[in-house]
Amino acid sequence: MTVTSAQSTNTILDIIIEEQVTLEKYCNVLIDKLLKLPKTQFQNFINHQLELIKSPLNWLDSFDLLIAENEKLFVENGLLFKYNKLCNLIEKKRDLLQCSTAKPIKSTVAKRYINAESEDRYFSFYEIKKQLANLDDDNEKILLLTKEKHEYKQANIEFLNQKLPLFDKQCSKEIEQIYEMQTIKSSIDKLRPAATINPNTFTKLQFNCNVNQFVDIFYQLSREILVDGKPIIEGNINDVATIIVNSFVDKDGKEISPQSVKTILQPSREDKRPNSHKRIDVTKIL
Repeated sequence: MTVTSAQSTNTILDIIIEEQVTLEKYCNVLIDKLLKLPKTQFQNFINHQLELIKSPLNWLDSFDLLIAENEKLFVENGLLFKYNKLCNLIEKKRDLLQCSTAKPIKSTVAKRYINAESEDRYFSFYEIKKQLANLDDDNEKILLLTKEKHEYKQANIEFLNQKLPLFDKQCSKEIEQIYEMQTIKSSIDKLRPAATINPNTFTKLQFNCNVNQFVDIFYQLSREILVDGKPIIEGNINDVATIIVNSFVDKDGKEISPQSVKTILQPSREDKRPNSHKRIDVTKIL
């Protein structure tokens, strides 16, 4: 489902198209969003889209096909890790949606807790709440609620409990509450003092320029650009090289050679640093 900028309530997760929507335009915008979206947001993005559509399994199948058709695009942009992440998430969510949670009408649940009954099952938000209490992952909760809501919408309802809210509305409100709590928790986490980084869980950042261009940025900051007579970054070549090698991988996601970094950082090795027309001029950024 697409929205305009004016309709969007979540610019990160919404698919925004201003002009007339066509299938080709939708696919192009969707792929472009995936290429730019951090992989940490993939689960939230897919869950958000499933919440907006009537046939989540059909959308997942089409989404899977679109990703497969554009595998080369991910590879060419050095984003194969995103492609693999998406494939894994799609399979997991498809399994969850296909896992039947249908219940027989004859049950020990009291009639007063049943929101509605169809030909082959009943819908009880009271029981859904108990299932949610046994799930620790918010994404799994959202998937369960989304699946139940869409099954209710597609069911031929034969009995409706007038004393209880509509089943799909209760599911939607619960999903909204989960998203709201995620936002609040995220805000609280940002206000907390930064925790000590565990080197075992630290993921190196990837830069998307040549190694000598990237290392030259540190050379400029430590050798050429001064503030009150002092370089912006102070440290010897070994220390700066260690920071770079331990914190970054190159544009292909590969480890950087410590010796190459040290060579580029040496003032006498100007030949190893980029030419003026290829150099990233840090002074234009500061």
